[in-house]
Amino acid sequence: MVGNSSGLFSQRVIVGVGDMAVSNGANVTISTYALGSCVGVVAYDVNSNTGGMLHVMLPDSTISPQKAQNQPFIFADTGITKFLSSLKSFDIDEDSLKVVIAGGANIMNENDAFRIGDKNVDSVKKQLQLNNLKLIDESLGGLSNRTLHFSMKNAVLSIKTPDKQLEVSLV
Repeated sequence: MVGNSSGLFSQRVIVGVGDMAVSNGANVTISTYALGSCVGVVAYDVNSNTGGMLHVMLPDSTISPQKAQNQPFIFADTGITKFLSSLKSFDIDEDSLKVVIAGGANIMNENDAFRIGDKNVDSVKKQLQLNNLKLIDESLGGLSNRTLHFSMKNAVLSIKTPDKQLEVSLV
């Protein structure tokens, strides 16, 4: 977690695979790189100016309960629960929390038998629904990886793929 940072300089927080960050600092940009089959979950509450990002690697913690206990953010089910709990520690208004998800690509090829990207997307969406979180936009699937940069200053998420860039406002 990154606290309120109101200094003159911007701060970039990098979210690794199976990790997350939350902040209420206006000068913070939260980023994660090369989402392939993984899914990035970005949430923002305009009332408290609090946001965060989660980098989900796998759909379901039941495949490794011990790993889920030690590294809960790797899995969609345990990760979203802990991510939401971290956001709540900043006294967010859950009713105004907006969510964007990106990733879930099949980077190997379209006919990948394991379809981890699809399974991650399905699990993330299920967890968002179970937690009554408002999904306002998504950039999912395909064959390309994605890089995310979320600017707390203007609540804009930049989603970059090798061939294009998309911007989504979370206000």
